[in-house]
Amino acid sequence: MNVVVVGSGIAGLTAALHAREAGHSVTLVTKGAIGDGSTGYAQGGVAGIYGTGDSAAQHAADTIEAGAGLSDEVAVGVLVRDGAARIAELIARGVAFDRSPDGELLLGREAAHRHARIVHAGGDATGAAIAQSLVAAVRSTDVTVVEGAFLADVLVEDGIARGIRVVVDGVASDLSADAVILATGGAGHLYAHTTNPLGATGDGIAAALRVGAAVADLEFVQFHPTILGEGPAFLVSEAVRGEGATLIDAAGRRFVFDSHPDGELAPRDVVARAIARQAARQGSPVRLDATMIGRLRLAHRFPTIDRVTRERGFDWASEPIPVTPAAHYLMGGIVTDLDGRTSIRGLLAVGEVARTGVHGANRLASNSLLEGAVFGARAAAALEGPCQHPPMTRRGGQVNRPTRGDGRGSDVDDHGTAFSRAALQRLMWDHVGLLRSEDGLRYALTTLRRWIATAPDPTTVAEREDANLLLLADATASAALARTDSIGAHFRESVAAPLLETV
Repeated sequence: MNVVVVGSGIAGLTAALHAREAGHSVTLVTKGAIGDGSTGYAQGGVAGIYGTGDSAAQHAADTIEAGAGLSDEVAVGVLVRDGAARIAELIARGVAFDRSPDGELLLGREAAHRHARIVHAGGDATGAAIAQSLVAAVRSTDVTVVEGAFLADVLVEDGIARGIRVVVDGVASDLSADAVILATGGAGHLYAHTTNPLGATGDGIAAALRVGAAVADLEFVQFHPTILGEGPAFLVSEAVRGEGATLIDAAGRRFVFDSHPDGELAPRDVVARAIARQAARQGSPVRLDATMIGRLRLAHRFPTIDRVTRERGFDWASEPIPVTPAAHYLMGGIVTDLDGRTSIRGLLAVGEVARTGVHGANRLASNSLLEGAVFGARAAAALEGPCQHPPMTRRGGQVNRPTRGDGRGSDVDDHGTAFSRAALQRLMWDHVGLLRSEDGLRYALTTLRRWIATAPDPTTVAEREDANLLLLADATASAALARTDSIGAHFRESVAAPLLETV
């Protein structure tokens, strides 16, 4: 088969390698340079190695609990069952996970995990180590790599994906394929504050929406609790709290216990909301206190964080540092079966762009790299097989594409705000973010649809990205409005709560 893989994070690289090893002709298309995506930013690690007293069953239980009971238990079973083999494969491909002096893999613990089961590399540079090894593996094959290629559309004829349209250096061209695997990552740049790299503009989900692929759970957007509260967004790994760091308010009190008995090790959605509320109450950022871990341990276990905090003027070994939440991960996406197949024949999706059902309403820490490896491999193995079951329909309500205008009207909303990417990101942060209300969601949708109705047809890559963000913002706000209950990362309040401007 002629296979096109779009995206070069762990999911796309794994899919490309497995597809080529299965004898398929593979073209890997990536928006930036190969390996230049969210995977390289991942600090925490990969969950899936079980020590004494731990098991795959316990990992599955923790995943389902973190997902607020909305995870697909069959998909979770696949994740934990296949995980050890995928970690072994990463090691075989050259990823040097951290080990003890006697050669045993060092295992870390993060929030909502009952046991230490997370392998890491370079202390807090796991994603970079994985990306480097997988890129080298792809480069050693005859996989065709096309860098700097923006995904404009998935090409569908008679209900079957036939290829993609890409834009390279301003020129659009079509790539035909027998199968298309989308591994384009998430859409953190829907929001004013995000941990995601610049290219995370929802291109894959938007392309799938335009051809009518089923999507689900777009209302579930994960906000990482601990981003360094000054300067450009920089993630402070959850593993720091796993090592014993605490979150304190202005009085030095560990306030997260007011929201959950596990305190700092509660699921991410709980901790992020607790931080946002406390920061709003006290009018200043909360702080992460890692001083009890010790200077040498911090420098050895978290060398990247240690370096960046010092560059920002903080000595985190002797003083608590300010932290704030930021948009981090999409639990929802393109609906797939257990092998990455979507509702469009010939179109598959893996990694963050996909909604496998693993994460439910909230992702368990260090399950994202695992998911990319597991389902990237499964998608490649399933390229010639039939879909095992119809993908489920959208749980958060139908996502309808709003009507576009001819571009000649005003792009100013009722309150005089002209469209810009910054205005969109501010709107989403304020009204479709950590804390949501019916009034806020309706206001966001009204504004988004005015912008969409008057938007001209995009011509540049930046304009295409804006169009993708607008489409996905509308779909996310629609799903959030349709889900009237609060669950996991989706939290509805009767009145919108103020959020402290940070980051």
